[in-house]
Amino acid sequence: MPEGAPDYRDSGLQFPPDFVFGAATAAYQIEGAVKEDGRGPSIWDTFSHTTGRVWNGDTGDVADDHYHRLDEDLDLMGSFGLDAYRFSISWPRIQPAGRGEANQKALEFYDRLVDGLRARGIVPVATLYHWDLPQALEDEGGWTNRETAYAFAEYARLMGESLGDRIDTWTTLNEPWCSAYLGYGSGAHAPGVMDGAAALTAVHHLNLAHGLATTALRGVVRNDPKFSITLNLHVIRGQGATGQEAVRQIDALANRAFTHPILKGEYPSDLFDDTRGITDWSFVLPGDLGLIHQPLDVLGVNYYSTTLVQLRNGESPRENADGHKDVGGSPWPGADRVEFLQQPGPYTAMGWNIEPSGLQELLEGLRDEFPDQPLMVTENGAAFDDVVVEENGMRAVHDAPRIDYLRRHVTAAYRAMQNGVDLRGYVVWSLLDNFEWGYGYSKRFGIVRVDYDTLTRLPKDSAHWYAKLATTHRIPE
Repeated sequence: MPEGAPDYRDSGLQFPPDFVFGAATAAYQIEGAVKEDGRGPSIWDTFSHTTGRVWNGDTGDVADDHYHRLDEDLDLMGSFGLDAYRFSISWPRIQPAGRGEANQKALEFYDRLVDGLRARGIVPVATLYHWDLPQALEDEGGWTNRETAYAFAEYARLMGESLGDRIDTWTTLNEPWCSAYLGYGSGAHAPGVMDGAAALTAVHHLNLAHGLATTALRGVVRNDPKFSITLNLHVIRGQGATGQEAVRQIDALANRAFTHPILKGEYPSDLFDDTRGITDWSFVLPGDLGLIHQPLDVLGVNYYSTTLVQLRNGESPRENADGHKDVGGSPWPGADRVEFLQQPGPYTAMGWNIEPSGLQELLEGLRDEFPDQPLMVTENGAAFDDVVVEENGMRAVHDAPRIDYLRRHVTAAYRAMQNGVDLRGYVVWSLLDNFEWGYGYSKRFGIVRVDYDTLTRLPKDSAHWYAKLATTHRIPE
């Protein structure tokens, strides 16, 4: 292997001029203004306002106040020379009850966002769903209710009619694994349901929603956009004699439950076998797989860390793939004997292991299984315990660990491309520090620091490093 191969700390690597470097956010994590201009409540409003659900009782009520600071944030992105910005649209802002006519105030906000991006030469990448289901739909069963998939398609059609001449890439869903298994299985995410059968039902209805929404968008857009979904595919490694079987079980639930219906038009048979005691999958109706299996222009891939598993004997506390204990349910229905093992460090502030080889492994594995499918890294980044320092009357954040993390993972992406992966871009998570779901404001992923008392923005050293990468397409020295 070339010099530097073990640690991925290469510099000077040159990416093609059409390779896209971007940054990402999500609506509930940054927008705030949860009760303004007609926005309705989402499941995360309800969840975060429920005692004990989110660290320190934090909520997204204000978040980064992006709704009121849009121009400031657009100027920041422009100053970084980003090729693309991946944002999510708030469904309850567009349709406060999840159905009905679009809220014009909301459409005006996203018009301003998209037009502001384009004016600054930044490609808009719109995600329709990043976990903020309208509470009114959850009251009818949420993603366990098949009708939610049809409501989602109607919402997609409205957005396609409104923005369908200006969006470069439409992403239907962000990480449906989290929506299904953490939302309806472990209860760690909104809506906080703990039911394995509900989680598996949600898997299918999310897949169905993706297919229906893709079809709806294609029917109304007026430019020639790309269509996508973003999956947090798990890089799973086995330990010991039982490792291979543990990998198979988790791979079926975490990866193939989504990639196979979406990209192959079928569910893996072993997924049905493993979960037979939980559900009979009768919610999969004739014709559903044809609706789900729509051509994708690009598959979004989110990557943060690897997963190490084995089968256990006896009982021990279950853990989520990200290392925190389940609140009562399991995100792995049918895989009760699988044990998630601590991996060697170093770790991020989330406790996730830092393993850039996992990103290369993931991308090359997708190349092998789906050789004709273009890919994009739609999230990659790290939370660290950033420190603000005062220097010559100026404030700064010297986040060298984040720069090192990004350098190593961008290098992993480069090496995957050198090995034949059709990779179209890399998007850092996240543009701004923000509401980190169940962790509230205790974890900071941003390349821009947000002071939650004053809401002022402060680009960290990683932002300046990333700006050099985005503007030159060359990994800085």
